[in-house]
Amino acid sequence: MKLTEEQIKEIKDQQSQQNLTKRVTAPQLEKILYDALPILDHGFIRVIDYMGDDTSIVQSARVSYGKGTKKVSTDSGLIKYLMRHWHSTPFEMCEIKYHVKLPIFIARQWIRHRTANVNEYSARYSILDKEFYLPEPQYLAAQSQSNRQGRGEILEGDQAKKVLELLKNDAEQTYNNYETMLNERYDGSTIDKNGVGLARELARMNLTLNTYTQWYWKTDLLNLMNFLRLRADSHAQYEIRAYADAMLDTVKKWVPITYEAFMDYRVGGTEVSAKGKNIIQKLIKGEKVSIDDSGLSKREWNELMEAFDLKDKLI
Repeated sequence: MKLTEEQIKEIKDQQSQQNLTKRVTAPQLEKILYDALPILDHGFIRVIDYMGDDTSIVQSARVSYGKGTKKVSTDSGLIKYLMRHWHSTPFEMCEIKYHVKLPIFIARQWIRHRTANVNEYSARYSILDKEFYLPEPQYLAAQSQSNRQGRGEILEGDQAKKVLELLKNDAEQTYNNYETMLNERYDGSTIDKNGVGLARELARMNLTLNTYTQWYWKTDLLNLMNFLRLRADSHAQYEIRAYADAMLDTVKKWVPITYEAFMDYRVGGTEVSAKGKNIIQKLIKGEKVSIDDSGLSKREWNELMEAFDLKDKLI
């Protein structure tokens, strides 16, 4: 990821601000406020603003005048209770705003989470940067044979080289055509002084989905955790997971107590159906169980065995 001199100056100017406030702040998050945290080859995330911290959750849960309790362990116990019992509204009292630069195809996947305020870079108004996402070879994989929306074996040698060449050549060719239709380079210079450029809102439709876009994405802590629970999961697409992992680290700096509870109960925990619970109870008692009399589908059975590392119990 390479920032322009103008972008670097803007970040330094933002970080040089000194504002007095009576609101709670998160010291660790303040240290990286406005920083561009690199993701993929040209992408990044930046924390632009936030509201609240762990004590804000405690305060809203108790609807009190205080900012929490004198004992961190007491606040921790309450937050863990709220997380464990799926009490959601206290976590909605904290909000955060990110500036994200990401490939268009990941943005279209990301926007399915319709629980945030989003303002995207306008290609009707401005020219998109000449930057495309090209995966590292280790992330090029064939279609999975068992998962319709997943990856299978890693491509190697000539196959990987051919794919990367196609991605690069297509992106560069369509961007060149984009500039030709605009009659304008991405740096603002004119191609043909006698030419007439196509409207930006029309020329943009020619671009490939690995072109980078940017947006401001603001959400509350509850919906951020819902997003991260899905997108930081090992089954999520690598590219969006790279963003989610970086965002997880910002949550740790922002609300460390909530982060710990989230990683314990949501990310590290698992949900079990009534039938699944019955099977676990039988196994604890030493009883034999089988898929035939479990009432579970094959997929449900395999997921249960995997979640509790019980594959050797399958009979």
